[in-house]
This record gives sequence, C-alpha cells and structure tokens, in this order.
Amino acid sequence: MPEQIELVVNGQARTTASAPGTPLLDVVRGEWRLMASRFGCGSESCGACMVLADGKPIYACTTPIDALAGKAITTLEGLGDEAHPHPVQQAFIELQAGQCGYCLSGIMISAKALLDVTPKPTRAEIAAALDGHLCRCGAHARILRAVARAGELMAERGVDV
Repeated sequence: MPEQIELVVNGQARTTASAPGTPLLDVVRGEWRLMASRFGCGSESCGACMVLADGKPIYACTTPIDALAGKAITTLEGLGDEAHPHPVQQAFIELQAGQCGYCLSGIMISAKALLDVTPKPTRAEIAAALDGHLCRCGAHARILRAVARAGELMAERGVDV
C-alpha cells in the first residue's frame, strides 16, 4: 500500500496515496480535480502545466509527487476566483491577453512568481520569466502588457508578496 504524501494545495491540506514518481499534474487534475493546469507536452517545453511550489514555478507534468511532500502548491485556482480575481487574473481579463487560453494558466503562474520578487519588471524581465512558455495564438504582446498591468494592480491594491 502506498504511503500517504501530504501537501498544502491552494491553502488546503491534501493527501494522496499516489505512487512515488507519479507526476504532480496527474494528481492535481485526476485526483483533486483542479483543471487549470494542463498537459501540453510532458517534457517541460510548453509551460501549460506550471504551478507554484513554495512560491517557485515548476513543471507539474514532470515533477514527481513524492518530491513535493510538505510543500505548498498553488495552482491558478488558488490565486483568486471570479468574484475576487488576483491582479494577474484581472489584468489578463482586462487586456484580453489570450485567445484559446490553453497556455494562460501556466503563464499566469509564472507571472505571479515574477511579480512576487520583481513588482515592477521591465519588458525584458517579463519576457525572460515567460521564456519557458509556448503560446501559439500570437497573443505575446498582450500577454507582456498584461503582466506589466498586473504589477500595477498589485501595487494599487497593496498585494503582499
């Protein structure tokens, strides 16, 4: 019988008995039914699966669940909700920063991680932080503007990092 692995997911204690080596994405989507993080490539090439682990962006498609025991995991669902969106979510909606949206949950996760350490990033810093993300819609310019706008909204709201 597999050992229980404990994590904090979006502020809530969770356990899983998934086998060691099971990708976090399989547990997040399959077991916990958190659907924002998506499978894109399975090889850390697209970023659609990104989540935060103790505030750092990681690829959920390749990170084994047992490597995360005791860590705090944040998915896009943990940033905000429809009634109270996080500034990153609000900025992406406000600027209509995506088209199909498949990649956006991972991009927003990386944007949040960037803004937590660099509240007023330059365009080059934003581009570097999002370099591991693949978006085929051609919405790159709007995405860059949305991340900058999110930083402004976080400053206006006094959002803690």
